[in-house]
Amino acid sequence: MSEHHDLKKSLGKFQVWGLAVGLVISGEYFGWNYGWGVSGTFGFLISTIVIGFFFGLFVLCLTELSTMLPDAGGPYAYAKRALGKHFGHLTAVLTLIEFVFAPPAIAFAIGGYLHVLIPSVDANTLAMITLIFFGALNFFSMQASAKFEMVVTFLAVIELCVFIAVMIPHFHWSNFAHNGWDHGVKGIFASMPFAVWLFLGIEGVAMASEEVENPGKNLPFGYITGIITLVILAIAVMLAAGGAVDWKTLSDIDYPIPKAIALVTGQDHILGKAFAGLGLFGLMASLNGIIIGASRQIFALSRAQVLPYKLSVTNRYASPHYCVLITVVIGAISILSGKTGELITLSGIGAVAMYICCIISFFILRIKEPKLHRAFSVPCYPVIPLITLFLSVVAFLAMAYFNHIIFGIFILIIVLALAAMSFLQK
Repeated sequence: MSEHHDLKKSLGKFQVWGLAVGLVISGEYFGWNYGWGVSGTFGFLISTIVIGFFFGLFVLCLTELSTMLPDAGGPYAYAKRALGKHFGHLTAVLTLIEFVFAPPAIAFAIGGYLHVLIPSVDANTLAMITLIFFGALNFFSMQASAKFEMVVTFLAVIELCVFIAVMIPHFHWSNFAHNGWDHGVKGIFASMPFAVWLFLGIEGVAMASEEVENPGKNLPFGYITGIITLVILAIAVMLAAGGAVDWKTLSDIDYPIPKAIALVTGQDHILGKAFAGLGLFGLMASLNGIIIGASRQIFALSRAQVLPYKLSVTNRYASPHYCVLITVVIGAISILSGKTGELITLSGIGAVAMYICCIISFFILRIKEPKLHRAFSVPCYPVIPLITLFLSVVAFLAMAYFNHIIFGIFILIIVLALAAMSFLQK
């Protein structure tokens, strides 16, 4: 029987929007609140606005790249085309750091939400079960996975709108402003990993671009409407939660949304339990979407024979099942660490470093291949990509400065991964 190493086109524009929002929306449900702990509400609000602005510009650049080169490799494909295989390998490793360490962080949060509903079962056990379940789901076709993604993403957006509506009557500016400038200007930079977490993963759409029908039209629609949706929700959720309760009670937990609801309605109120259950939609959407992104990056590296070629074999559902399995195994090992905040930071550092590589690739391809067909072009070139590059470098330096140990682990992973790639290619 012949082996297949290809993917099928099955995603329309609304499914691209669903994937763009779904990949990211778990960031609205947990993780971001850790930013309050290191910066206060005002510092983190400023950090979020700056990072949200950055992602808005970055999405424009990424849309041009992904419509120009719709490839499952995403950032790896752009970097390799721009500056050769070694730069491509570095970019691929950075992408994998982001996408492989994000799933266990999200699984931790799902475990926390489920633990509220099933207190008799340990949260880490529930996280492990969840990760395995979504790995199994991705053994089936992208079409089935995308339909699931669309449904849970839509429900997650509706739930966040309901959360905001419930919290608004309890909003008091004095709550949000209380000790809101605790950490000064330094806090703005210290909280950047958690602001990045609010939007981290949207670039995963680029890794599904090979499976998008009519990418010249559907990718720009999905990307741009997706980032607008996410920025509005991020700021609204933050203000609603921080202004309705004592924000410090939410700054170090994995389930801030149901906790905030419980604080305004009472611990045993049905809304608290309901949001713990419904909040799973957003987390499930992101976990499913990021497993898609991680597995497609491994698939692209295998198909390019950077990793063993056998890994890119697809099953009868056109799913890269070996790549999905690797993503789940690494995630399961990471869950055993029990370090949600640290996994978020590691994933965020990898993401921002990869964004820098993408923008460098963007400039090189504009100069090197100006006649390459671009179904979408970034407006105001070169101003927008230059601002994007500047902000990504600032964010990367800030994250490295405030997270010495995690940054050291990040460098070690890069060195080991590149050495392994070099060895496998010999």
